[in-house]
Amino acid sequence: MRIHKILNNNAVTILDASGDEVIIMGPGVGFQKKKKDKLDESKIEKRFRMEDKLTFAKLEELLEKIPSAYMELSEEIIKEARIKFAKQLQESIYISLTDHIHFAVERHNQGLPIKNGLIWEVKRFYPDEYAIGVKALSIIKDRLGAELPEDEAASIALHFVNAQIGEEIPTVVSITKIIQEVLKVVSYHFQMEFDEQSLSYYRFVTHLKFFAQRLINGDHMESHEDSLYPIVKEKFPKAAICADKIKQFLLKNHSYTLTEDETLYLTLHIQRIVREHQHTN
Repeated sequence: MRIHKILNNNAVTILDASGDEVIIMGPGVGFQKKKKDKLDESKIEKRFRMEDKLTFAKLEELLEKIPSAYMELSEEIIKEARIKFAKQLQESIYISLTDHIHFAVERHNQGLPIKNGLIWEVKRFYPDEYAIGVKALSIIKDRLGAELPEDEAASIALHFVNAQIGEEIPTVVSITKIIQEVLKVVSYHFQMEFDEQSLSYYRFVTHLKFFAQRLINGDHMESHEDSLYPIVKEKFPKAAICADKIKQFLLKNHSYTLTEDETLYLTLHIQRIVREHQHTN
C-alpha cells in the first residue's frame, strides 16, 4: 500500500483497487513521508471514502489546512448524530462541521465568541439537532479543553439541519425565521401558547420546515382541480381565516403566493394544533 498524497503529519491518501482516493488517518502516518512511500499500516486508525468527488476534494483541502484532530472530533460527533437521527446525512457535514468547529475554537481562544441570535428558535424547532450540539460542546471540551458557549450548540445544530434537508446555512437560518413568523401569526390570532411537547406542534413545525424551504427556493405545491380546500374552509372557518392571514403576510413580506393546496394543508395543521390546545386547557 503506497501513499498517494500527503495531507498532513496524521493524514494521507491512498488509491484503492478501483483507483479511487481514500483518506487514511493515524498518528504520524504522514510524518517525514512523501508520495509513493510505503504506508505504515500499523498506524492506520481511520479511513474515509466518499461518493461525491467534489466533497472529497474539499475534505482533502481542509485537512491540508487544519489539524486532523478536528476531523477526528467531528467524526465522533457525526457518529452520535447518526445514532440519534437514524437517517442519512449529507457527506458535506464532514467539511462544514469540521471547519466550523476549528473556527469556533480559534475565536474562543482569541476571546472573540460570536452570539447566535437564533438560539431559542433552534431549541424549539430542532430539539434533536440542538441536543447533538450540546453533546458536541462536551466532546470539544473533553478533547480540546475549549469550553465553548451555549450559542455554539445552536450553531452546530444548524449544520445538522443543513445536512438533512440539503440547504446552505444562510438558507436554514431563513427557514427558521419563516417558521417563527408563521407560528407568531397563529399564536397571536388564537391568543394561545403552543405546547411544544405535543405531537400536533411537532407535526406543524415539520410541515413548516419543508414549506419554508419551498418558499425560499421559489417552489410551489401543485394544486389540483378537485381540491378539497373549499370543503375544509367551510368545515374549519376559524383555522381558514388564520391561514388566510398567513397567506397575506407571506405575500406582503416574502412575495410568495400560497396555492390552494398549500393553504389547505396549512389550514388542517392549524385546526389540529388549535383543537389539541382546546382539549388540554
